[in-house]
Amino acid sequence: MAQRRDVPVDPTRRTLYTPGELYDAAAYDDTLDARAYRWAAAPRTPEAALCRALHDHAIDVALERWIGHRRLVGVMGGHGIERDEPAYADAARLGALLGASHVVATGGGPGAMEAANLGGYLSGRPDALEEALALLATVPTFRPSVDAWARVALELLAQHPDGAPGLGIPTWHYGHEPPNVFATAIAKYFRNSQREAILLEVCDAGIVFLPGLAGTVQEVFQDACENFYAAESAVAPMVLVGATYWTRTLPAWPLLQALARGRAMERHVHLVESVDEAAELISAT
Repeated sequence: MAQRRDVPVDPTRRTLYTPGELYDAAAYDDTLDARAYRWAAAPRTPEAALCRALHDHAIDVALERWIGHRRLVGVMGGHGIERDEPAYADAARLGALLGASHVVATGGGPGAMEAANLGGYLSGRPDALEEALALLATVPTFRPSVDAWARVALELLAQHPDGAPGLGIPTWHYGHEPPNVFATAIAKYFRNSQREAILLEVCDAGIVFLPGLAGTVQEVFQDACENFYAAESAVAPMVLVGATYWTRTLPAWPLLQALARGRAMERHVHLVESVDEAAELISAT
């Protein structure tokens, strides 16, 4: 299928995206990522719908090839956490701990997702994490300038070009949130429902859920549904971090605990207080 000039993506591509491909221009509005979002937001035609479907299928195939024999652990959490917040540093430290033995996978966006991918990327250089956090904190959020937010991250990548492999699975459905650059491989989809299911599916070593809002809660129970019906050999650990948050602020834990009771998943769901405990549980499986 020949690529039409008005279609910014290649619907027959054979590899996942790299940060450099998505951020291929100095100004974010000119990048492939921004152009693809504008195209996705335009009125749909049958031809455009077909291109999107073909593109997402191509990403499926490329992702399966990329995963190979890697063991992936997921980190889910709030996209609104800013780079200068303690929660961001905790998520980065979690990524570094998990990245020592697994490949870190996230939803590929900003906030806790970026932090976890950053930690995983620098897991071979734990001495560099504090300096990296200090640099990123100079531009805490992508609002009002994605350019400034991305520029400081790309500067950090240039300082550490040989980081550990990591995966981001974002979507142009939420294209107003730019993808983070610390995932070395980016499986970006047009269909969010497809992306959500695949993100949970590929995390065979388990998922750590940091505090988050509607999207994170959805992921908790979507993952729980898969584990609920799975044979015990196929159940992946679920670790919720933050006892007060998950029992009082957004009390997902009591429902999850009740759902798991008597099922094969019961001994695989955990509530812990710190990212250190979460990483220890994942490493023990």
